[in-house]
Amino acid sequence: MQVSPQTQQSPQTQRNPQTYWLEQAWLDTNVEPGVAVDVTDGRITAVRTGADTPPPGAEILRGLTIPGLANAHSHAFHRALRGTVQVGSGTFWTWREVMYSVADRLTPETYHALARAVYAEMALAGVTVVGEFHYLHHAPGGTPYADPNAMGEALIEAASEAGIRITLLDTAYVSSGFGEPPNQHQLRFSDGTAQAWAQRASQLKERDHARIGAAIHSVRAVPADQLATVAEWAEARRAPLHVHLSEQTAENNACLEAHGRTPTQLLADQGVLGPRTTGVHNTHLTPEDIRLIGSTSTGTCMCPTTERDLADGIGPAAELQKAGSPLSLGSDSHAVIDLLEEARAMELNERLRTRTRGHWTAAALLRAATADGYAALGWGDDAGALEPGAVADFTTVALDSVRTAGTLPRLGAETAVFAATSADIRHTVVAGRHVVRDGVHTLIPDVPSALAEAIEAVRG
Repeated sequence: MQVSPQTQQSPQTQRNPQTYWLEQAWLDTNVEPGVAVDVTDGRITAVRTGADTPPPGAEILRGLTIPGLANAHSHAFHRALRGTVQVGSGTFWTWREVMYSVADRLTPETYHALARAVYAEMALAGVTVVGEFHYLHHAPGGTPYADPNAMGEALIEAASEAGIRITLLDTAYVSSGFGEPPNQHQLRFSDGTAQAWAQRASQLKERDHARIGAAIHSVRAVPADQLATVAEWAEARRAPLHVHLSEQTAENNACLEAHGRTPTQLLADQGVLGPRTTGVHNTHLTPEDIRLIGSTSTGTCMCPTTERDLADGIGPAAELQKAGSPLSLGSDSHAVIDLLEEARAMELNERLRTRTRGHWTAAALLRAATADGYAALGWGDDAGALEPGAVADFTTVALDSVRTAGTLPRLGAETAVFAATSADIRHTVVAGRHVVRDGVHTLIPDVPSALAEAIEAVRG
């Protein structure tokens, strides 16, 4: 798929001054009624509380408005697996074989159509930025496309057309496991070496709506002596670096056998950990692993629905945060796309594990789903908050649905996290542009049909 220079310019930013009137707004520490938000060139220029009535010409957002949700870990093509991989039993490894069968059939054109529909579903769920963990680089058999980044460009363009931001986490994937060559399915993922990966990834360009980051698929997929190449590439660009970390005990055992250390310790030895690095899952960790992650301010992206769906286990999120690891959230395999559910599940999982309640406040869980997710994806300090200078990304949760009716407005954070679902998202605004209005996507009006058609095109 070729993307022209014209279509590379993001269509998202609302250039003209606009005022939004928020019936209720979560301003990080409290909920305020009647808030007017002025937006110019896609950024918030003023936040005015005490606006009891909408200013003339303002767009009215009824419900509770919160900063846009950040989906920090996505594999867009996994959406085609929903409702099929849940049949019967099996393991992560049997699930992976089904995933490969979908990956084998994708082209730049079909991937663009699928990702466009998936990102539109995210917008309907209040997601304003996605971190796409992208390793499906080449044609079947590993042959590069004429444009070696055709698949990545398809994802960037898909996000633009769906009206959301993207951090493309271009992923190094070299081996099938601790020095073993890629299998027939993984040839599409591999550039041969981390150095060849870096040369290809360096050709990707950022845009208004798109940042470029890096990822190490896992310690089994990138040899130890090549891990530093990926870390140095990200460090030179001050780009985010993500890595699947200790998702499975089998990976831990294989790493111990190959290197005599845990995956976390191996990453630490190779200089991968640090404040711009995020470990995804971080499930099966030793106390020393937790100390290493926390002491280096390495982030943790929890994906509770996928971790439950694949029977991976419950990661030590509370211990990691106490040790110094910022938390973010992702929908990963897209068994559901609902960041409010992911926030709720992180707390409820910890309650099951410890048999105690109240590990995070609702406000802390919302920060993980908003500001901390934006930070993990490299969007810095000017995102994830309803305040002057921040990008104008926000979403509104209905307070009159069957799930939220009767809740107290002053407890808006609790309502959003512990009562609402993605079905309660009424509005989504990205860079000042009204992408979802009254529950309808303004750019792709029939998202269910778009999803059904795109999935049918890649289903065997």
